[in-house]
Amino acid sequence: MKYQPTIGLEIHVELKTKTKMFCASLNDPNEKRPNVNVCPVCMGHPGTLPVINQEAVRKVLMCGKALNGKLADYSQFDRKNYFYPDLPKGYQISQYKFPLVEGGKLNGVKITRIHLEEDTGRLIHAKDETSSLVDFNRAGVPLMELVTEPDINSGGQARKFAEELQLVLRYLDISDADMEKGQMRVEVNISLSESDGGGTGKLTSLRTDEEGNPTEAKFPNSSSKKLGTKVEIKNLNSFRSVDRAVEYEIKRQTAVLEAGEKVIHETRGWDEDKQKTFSQREKEMAHDYRYFPEPDLPPMKIGELDFDLSLPELPEEKRKIFKEKYGLKDEQIEIFVRDVAMGKFFEAVCKHLEAKLPSALGSLASKLAANYIISDLNGLMTEKNVLISDLKINPEMFAKLVAMASKGEISSRATKDVLKIMFEEGGDPEEIVKEKGLAQTSDGSFIKNIVEEVIKNNSAVAEDYKNGKGNALQFLVGQGMKLSKGKANPEVLQKLLKEKLGK
Repeated sequence: MKYQPTIGLEIHVELKTKTKMFCASLNDPNEKRPNVNVCPVCMGHPGTLPVINQEAVRKVLMCGKALNGKLADYSQFDRKNYFYPDLPKGYQISQYKFPLVEGGKLNGVKITRIHLEEDTGRLIHAKDETSSLVDFNRAGVPLMELVTEPDINSGGQARKFAEELQLVLRYLDISDADMEKGQMRVEVNISLSESDGGGTGKLTSLRTDEEGNPTEAKFPNSSSKKLGTKVEIKNLNSFRSVDRAVEYEIKRQTAVLEAGEKVIHETRGWDEDKQKTFSQREKEMAHDYRYFPEPDLPPMKIGELDFDLSLPELPEEKRKIFKEKYGLKDEQIEIFVRDVAMGKFFEAVCKHLEAKLPSALGSLASKLAANYIISDLNGLMTEKNVLISDLKINPEMFAKLVAMASKGEISSRATKDVLKIMFEEGGDPEEIVKEKGLAQTSDGSFIKNIVEEVIKNNSAVAEDYKNGKGNALQFLVGQGMKLSKGKANPEVLQKLLKEKLGK
């Protein structure tokens, strides 16, 4: 590659708190009525004073701890001065020199800092583009900003980092991080520089000086090289957009450089319909914001706040448990890790299985439980638009059903039928099996009659099997299971079919 991309991310996350960052107005992302959750403080009325939301501070520190960052002993808020219609005070309370968290790592990407600020209002533009309205419900909502080092080299890597961060935030209950609702917003900083043709070509820095000019950085195994001009991409409201915007911008900047032109230091937006970036404005420099310490808020000595920062099991720990304890496949693991409620349901089922079955059988049953949850139960939930929390099946009854299937008391077909009844009506699987007459049998005389009937009704297929077509046997077994309404033990059925057909 002639040009090496160097990419860093800035990710904004709305925190899940009862009230806003500096006032008692509700933090309600589901409020549809405009300008309801507002007060003189978040509207920036003269004479009002902000008060720090300690729960928001605690949640940022939790995130920092989960990502192995260094938590601050001392922190303070600063004023970031700029004018925009959705900023009621004419400045934003943010953090500049003393963020709450420095350093950390996730998915192999180093983190520069994590700080806390307040969100802006929301602009609603008229369809004819003649006017805009402002909804201040979001103004003052606690907003965490995470800034990465420029360790990212592709759109796919940027997407994976953002997806994993979303998972961590949800496990910590810091934020729902729903990108469609704007609760998690990704901005990309990207520049291209000439590749040295050796080593990885990966840059170690993407910083700019006070004038916004890129500083020098070294490539591994090469002499010092200068970074290209940094471009920021905003308006990325999905993981797919992050991936595609980065890949488009790499191609765009490559074309500019190959034409002998210079990349402009600017902010660009992402047009989802056209699948391309577009110029918005020239990028502001840090000195344009005229940062200074927020005079209405005291500095914070974190050690004196006595926060509970105990962490739950995080996604990477869950992956290890699902792999080593339950022996699940990677695809199954990712489903349970990403769907937290489904993962918890599976673990609860396994706890009941451990009590019901010997260890060897219990290990096989946990894998069987995963299959039934991911395929059959999830299929029923999707079809009927039902959530795990609304299920009529509890983990104990589901475990009882899986145990019955594992011990051969009911067939796979019967298990699916009973599961559907439990999904629709609830109930005990043992009672359902007894009531519906679905118990599996290995009775020789019963199954011999089934074998005779199957061969009689499928004589051509039986001849195919005799002539060496092995897959014909599975068809005959299937017909036998159908004829017995799932009662016949399939292993016994297959054995008697082979004997009858002379193989």
